[in-house]
Amino acid sequence: MTSIDRRKWMQGAAASAILAAAPNRVSAGSAAAADLSLAHDEAYWAGVAAQYDVTDDVVQLENGNWGIMPRPVLAAYRRLVERVNRENSFYARRGMGGDLAAVRDRTARFLNVDAEEIVFTRNATEALKALIGGYNRIRPGEAALYADLDYGSIQASLVAAMERRGAHTIKIALPEPATHDNVIAAYSEALDRHPEIRLVLLTHISHRSGLMIPVREIATIARTRGVDVIVDAAHSLGQVDFTIPDLEADFVGLNLHKWIGAPLGVGAAYIRRGRVSAIDPDIADENKDSGTIASRVHTGTVDFAALLTVPEALSFQERIGSRLRQARLRALRDGWVEKVRENPRIQVLTPDDDRMHGGITSFRLAGKASVEDNVALAARLLSEFGIFTVHRTGLASGACVRVTPALFNSMDDVRTLAAALNTIA
Repeated sequence: MTSIDRRKWMQGAAASAILAAAPNRVSAGSAAAADLSLAHDEAYWAGVAAQYDVTDDVVQLENGNWGIMPRPVLAAYRRLVERVNRENSFYARRGMGGDLAAVRDRTARFLNVDAEEIVFTRNATEALKALIGGYNRIRPGEAALYADLDYGSIQASLVAAMERRGAHTIKIALPEPATHDNVIAAYSEALDRHPEIRLVLLTHISHRSGLMIPVREIATIARTRGVDVIVDAAHSLGQVDFTIPDLEADFVGLNLHKWIGAPLGVGAAYIRRGRVSAIDPDIADENKDSGTIASRVHTGTVDFAALLTVPEALSFQERIGSRLRQARLRALRDGWVEKVRENPRIQVLTPDDDRMHGGITSFRLAGKASVEDNVALAARLLSEFGIFTVHRTGLASGACVRVTPALFNSMDDVRTLAAALNTIA
């Protein structure tokens, strides 16, 4: 990075931090306008992109699998791998416990929760499996609700857990095209039709289509009916601006290696204080009467260096700021969607309402909803245009192709995609 780029990066990050830290001095409208303006400042984002080492073999628009670590995080991880490897049990049995407790405290502050309400996992899937498999407030004959856009293995976990407890599951297809109101209505109507529902799985941002559902509103409706929700926030943490209390949910599974950019193998489970007893202890936990969240997840030995690197990843993201990061990812999304939205041969699957999407958006060609169609479409984007995307399945309406920009992507990247799609269509 040049000295000019570095200065722009630091100045922009500082400005964003000032806005985030001073809500009494800067109106919400002014802060949002500033974020929106900086979100389109390509010189600023070129400075951010310079913090990443990214292959130039393709235009990388499939960043939903996991996030590339920026250089400061990768450097910290390498140092910590060397330390853990070098000092081994001498460190692990003497000082690492305190260091990991400090990492948990730091992460809890980032999430705006108490440290006693979170436990680290290796990913959001492991966190959600623990929450769903351990949920004990459901009785034979009762039901759990989920939707077509939920993650496949989490759907399977819910079905298996309910069968084991003598309960059953109810699956709904979310509306397409989706709106804020009709998504809320879909869950509300399902709860009305099925009074036996006692648990709802909510995916904050779908890995299939990128649809962001109004979790807070749905969770509030569920609570008035005595229904719990478990929230899959694997893709929303770091992609959109929120903290855990904003969701109004007692149980949440999270990833730190997707949009936060920590090393692979770091996630977390959240259980609101006072609700731990609703989740059974892990079958491997030796203290079955423990009332702590730590007893609800048993991972065995993990990548300690990855966990110890989390504060560096959080610090990097905080330099940018949650609102600005959200604004940039939405700007990249809009940069290609706005250029194809009016093409009748291209079906964009997420609405333009900012309440309903982050950076991820999926599409298909009109009338081309088969898996084969969308595998071929993603392959054509790669072979003919050098653009890497991925097909997704599982939507009630059919398969699609997912586009997932990251902070290192430029407006030129997404405009290249838009031009390719209009050519293909």
